[in-house]
Amino acid sequence: MVNADSTKRRPRGPLRPATVLVGAAGVLAAVVLGGLLTAGNSARHDPLPQARPFTLTRLGQPGKQLALASYTGEPVVVNFFASWCGPCKKETPLLAEFYRSHHGRILVVGVDANDQSSKALAFLRTRGVSYPVAFDPSAAVTVSYGVMALPQTFFLNAKHQIVSHIVGGLTAAELNSWAASLTHRNGTS
Repeated sequence: MVNADSTKRRPRGPLRPATVLVGAAGVLAAVVLGGLLTAGNSARHDPLPQARPFTLTRLGQPGKQLALASYTGEPVVVNFFASWCGPCKKETPLLAEFYRSHHGRILVVGVDANDQSSKALAFLRTRGVSYPVAFDPSAAVTVSYGVMALPQTFFLNAKHQIVSHIVGGLTAAELNSWAASLTHRNGTS
């Protein structure tokens, strides 16, 4: 993101009426042309991207695997984090409380990336995490999702298509909005 204070601007003179008219005509033409190009395609939408399947060892449970495919047919929140990540320290307890408050009916899967298992386990214990967590020590799965900074969260529908992707720490409002959208789609309360 570019900081407005860091952008260099050239000084401008006063705008001339002809410049304003040409600029306004250009904007109007772009809006009309854009509308014409998409008018016939309003029923056609780009398909949602499919989440990459993964199978990783469960954190602190050698020999036990956590596979995204084991949650097929169910919406899932996939959160990439690490114990050393500053924003994760605030976000992880929020996810833990969200998971507990929904009694596991809304699935949350953590992926601990580029971390030490002992530090990650202590981190999760102190934050009350009870949802399943996979261990990605080399960050291979994390990078395959395009995650280069932590935390990041992917909201997947029941077909495991990426419905939403949040870069940075989540808010309670974002989690509750996701839960409400699931409830609305399923027709339950």
